Parts: sequence; structure tokens; C-alpha cells
Amino acid sequence: MRQTRVVVVGSANMDLVGAGPALPRPGETVLGGDFVMVPGGKGANQAVAAVRAGASCAFLGALGSDSFGVTLRARITAAQVDTTHLRVVYGASGVALVMVNSAGENAILVTPGANAAFTALTDAELDVVRGADVLVAQLEIPVETVTEAAVAARAAGTRVILNAAPARQVPAELLASVDLLVVNETEAQTLTGKGHEPGALLELVPRAVLTLGGEGAWYVDRDGVAVHVPAVPVDVVDSTAAGDAFTAALAVAWGEGREVVDAVRWAAAAGAACVRRLGASVSLPRRAEIDALYSG
Repeated sequence: MRQTRVVVVGSANMDLVGAGPALPRPGETVLGGDFVMVPGGKGANQAVAAVRAGASCAFLGALGSDSFGVTLRARITAAQVDTTHLRVVYGASGVALVMVNSAGENAILVTPGANAAFTALTDAELDVVRGADVLVAQLEIPVETVTEAAVAARAAGTRVILNAAPARQVPAELLASVDLLVVNETEAQTLTGKGHEPGALLELVPRAVLTLGGEGAWYVDRDGVAVHVPAVPVDVVDSTAAGDAFTAALAVAWGEGREVVDAVRWAAAAGAACVRRLGASVSLPRRAEIDALYSG
């Protein structure tokens, strides 16, 4: 099987993750337990997850000139992600403050830092996009940058997967370049303004996956396919990066030539494998783990 070439355009953050019995309410202090500091950001997570799922992957994004930026580059590179074109800009790197409760639910505050400065793709960066089998993008960087990358990918015949997170409105030019949209219920509501019925997404894009956490996911397309893919039952420790593992695995499987519904099933196994460990990038599963849950 030929190795899929994935390019991820997105964010990189340092995740500061604290676990406790409950998420604090406004004005409340909760005594926590474990703390970890790990590389994160939806873009970096999906790039690392794509490599662990079996693809080769280049990551396009921006880091700050601070110590977090140095650590982020070292850790992403160590994960075998191609960081040749990863930018460094003066100032702070992106940071995510993550709180996780005993049920694996989380609350996250992200300060974008250098991610907000990732604009105006260079010719070299656009060449990387055009050379991919699949482009994966999210919305933690300027939407203009995502649009520029998606338009270039579409023109070159590269498949475009948009994980439209966090929830925000996106321009029609971007949606017109998307082959497959991945959203949760909140993101679907924001995009369509019509609730979170899977079919409403097909007014925007030709194919869509609506993720439902523990209730699995729906895949729909304009050919009339509508399939519910159940979640794989596992003990949940931390759901922070589950969506990133899902999206990356979906890109890898689809790029390898699997039918989209089968790719969604494999992605569901990746999401389930991810939630069994604390932390974002450290919890992203390897291909053997995904296969074990997929076939089990």
C-alpha cells in the first residue's frame, strides 16, 4: 500500500493540562491532581496523529520565539512530522489551558499567540499543499489562510478535509473547496443555522461527518448515503484530542483508498483509542492500536 501524503495547515500550542474531580464553576477553586505540559493545538495534534496512523505528513503553521516554541518544534519533529516550513515569529507561542474532570470532560481556553500571525502563504508553502494527497485544516488559525490553502489544494486535485473547529462562520469560497467536512453538533449548528441534522451540512459541502462523542458519528453525502457509525466503547480518561485523532485517521484512511464510510469507522476506532490516556499529543494512537479496536 502506498503511503498517504498528508499536509496539515493549522495551529500549534503548548497544552497545560490539569486533572481534577470536577471542572470549576465561575469564581470556584477546585483542588486538582495530575498536571502535564504537552504539545498540542489542533494542527499539531492532527499532524502527529496522521504520522502515527501511517501517513507521511508535513505541518504548516507558526510558532513563537519563546521557549514553548523551541519545545514545540523539537517535539513535533521528533514525532517524524516534516517541519521544514514551520514558521517562527517573534513573540509568544499559542497556549491552551486545559482542565479535565474525572469523567474525561474538559474545558479549554486557548490564547492563539503566533497562530494568529500565520497569514499569506508563501510559494514554497503552497507547493507543499499542492503536492499532498490530502490537505487537513481547522479553524484555530486565520480563516483567510485556511481558505488560501484549500483553494490551492482544490486547483491541484488534492482532497480537502476541513475540521471546522472551533465553531465559527466560514466564507463560501472556503466551503466551495472542501471535499469532506468534519464537525460536532455545536460546529454544525454554527455553520448551518438549522440545528445539527447531518443532512443540513450537504447544503454546504458534498460530504460531511457529524461527530457525536459517545454516540458515534454520522456520515452523509450528496449521493444519498447516510450511515451511522457507532462509537467504540472504552473507558474515557481524557477526550481532549479525540476529535484530532478522528480527523487525522479519516484523512489517512481515505487517502489510502478506503471507501469513506469504512474510513469513518477506522477513524472512530482512532478516537476511541485516544481517550484512554491523559494529554493531547501523548494520547494520539498508533496504527496498531487503531487496528486493534477497529477489528475488535
